Amino acid sequence: MGVSGAGHAGARRVLGGGTADRQTRGMTRKDWTHYRFRSLWSIAAPLDDVYEALADAEHYPEWWPQVREVTPIDERTGLLRIRSVLPYDLVLTARETRRDPAAGVLEIAMTGDVDGWARWTLTSDGPATRAMYDQEVRVTKPLLRRLAVPGRPAFRANHALMMRAGRRGLAGRLRRGPAREP
Repeated sequence: MGVSGAGHAGARRVLGGGTADRQTRGMTRKDWTHYRFRSLWSIAAPLDDVYEALADAEHYPEWWPQVREVTPIDERTGLLRIRSVLPYDLVLTARETRRDPAAGVLEIAMTGDVDGWARWTLTSDGPATRAMYDQEVRVTKPLLRRLAVPGRPAFRANHALMMRAGRRGLAGRLRRGPAREP
């Protein structure tokens, strides 16, 4: 009798009839509007120079082609307009949440067409700097939400192209020296 009872309970679990099964299904369902990105750059420049350039977001449009516009709102917040290969702009508000030169960390919270966070973590790598970029966002822009499933591979490729151009732009910017004030 104990074996038979265990068999029926197991059948309910397999068929998905129990409350725990519904909770598990809810936790594992894919949210196609959620993205995690990680990029790793090796920049042939000292850590302090790389940190300074990345901390100076107002000048990103000078060296990062896809960052079209940065408008400061206050000391820690700015409005960004970003556009890569695909024909849409992302507009977001970025608020600095961590600036720690000793740890080599820059972090922002983002709201707008995407909600989430992004973080640079810099470490020395001999004469070069290793810059790790982590980002976790949820797309809120209505068009991109509607295209979440079929567009996902293109969105990820678009991000990769943007990051590749950013690495090249930052390397060039550091070879030329600090940004000049007009």
